[in-house]
Amino acid sequence: MASTQFEISETLGQLNALSPAGYALGIHIEYTTPKFMFQTYPKDWLDYYSRNGLVMSDPMVAWAFEQDGATRWSALEDPAGVMVKAAEHGLAYGVVVSIASDDSRTICGFANGEREFTDEEIATIQALVTKIHDNTADTARLDSKTVEQLKKMSIMVTHPRS
Repeated sequence: MASTQFEISETLGQLNALSPAGYALGIHIEYTTPKFMFQTYPKDWLDYYSRNGLVMSDPMVAWAFEQDGATRWSALEDPAGVMVKAAEHGLAYGVVVSIASDDSRTICGFANGEREFTDEEIATIQALVTKIHDNTADTARLDSKTVEQLKKMSIMVTHPRS
């Protein structure tokens, strides 16, 4: 396993431990398509979100395309009630992280069903997301085997929890 691939795999494991109700990472979104996508939210939430086209009214997504940094879901305005629906699916608390560089942006959401994330947890999550963002910034510099393995990891990690 290539060094960068190992580092990313290890970092995803750390994010998984910090986000007990799951997460979604859209890494290096250019226009509307991420280079890599990792999702561990529960399958019923992913299905509901997709079936109802919630990305268009998701306050987390709107905030992340306008801001850099991190904020709790509870601080977001949610006129369409997306976060209320998320809570009904066990995703009651969360944080959104947005990182921009050059012409790409990484947007990530992390959920906890029991409590708000602490400031320390948010800082750790933001640092880990920055690490992934930086390690995947220039896929042209990564060897083709590493890029292919990252794509495979993206598929393997994106196995919705039942």
